[in-house]
Amino acid sequence: MSNDQQGITEDQWRHAKLIWNYHQMQHELRPVDVAIGLGSHDLGVAAHSAELYRFGLFPTLVFTGGNSPTTAKVFPRGEAVHFREHAIDLGVPAEAILLEPNAGNTGQNITLSREALVAAGITPASVLLVSKPYMERRSFATARKLWPDVEILCASEPLEFDDYLKSIGDEKLVLDMLVGDLQRVIEYPKLGFAIEQEVPEDVHAAYDSLIRDGFTSRLINP
Repeated sequence: MSNDQQGITEDQWRHAKLIWNYHQMQHELRPVDVAIGLGSHDLGVAAHSAELYRFGLFPTLVFTGGNSPTTAKVFPRGEAVHFREHAIDLGVPAEAILLEPNAGNTGQNITLSREALVAAGITPASVLLVSKPYMERRSFATARKLWPDVEILCASEPLEFDDYLKSIGDEKLVLDMLVGDLQRVIEYPKLGFAIEQEVPEDVHAAYDSLIRDGFTSRLINP
């Protein structure tokens, strides 16, 4: 990989790859009652959701998400609306998709999707969360907190770190987001938003190093 774009050094790349690997849950997929595609800037979530639907892993797919500063220009009618249209273009029947167009954060993604399922008469025992690759762990921890009686599995596009960087086209943004999501994994349990996740020492050290290097645009004030 070329690291001259945006000045990403070899050490920064190595630290980011460590965090990238930590964020992925490595769940073994199997059939579930429903899947929820979590809205974001990454249309790959919709494409992978459609692929898993075609594999027969679930009969019902919820797309959830309104807009954020990152997505307003890309998906002007809302993340879930654009994700649904993309999945239909890829062969998912419209009647298999529920739309939740209002969520503004991961907690709302889970809570409002659950409400949309209830409204449709669906009470799942198992749910597959489809997200960006680096959002698997945070979405898992959030869903386990807010929906503890349901079995949660996680999936994302099976991309290597280099390939994902190229697909997004903005290395600094991706590293900022890796750091920001890890901060949320660490801090959100203290705020009651998610269950606790163990963070290995080398992952925490990589996180601290990237913060010192200025990959901070996605950090919150804990």
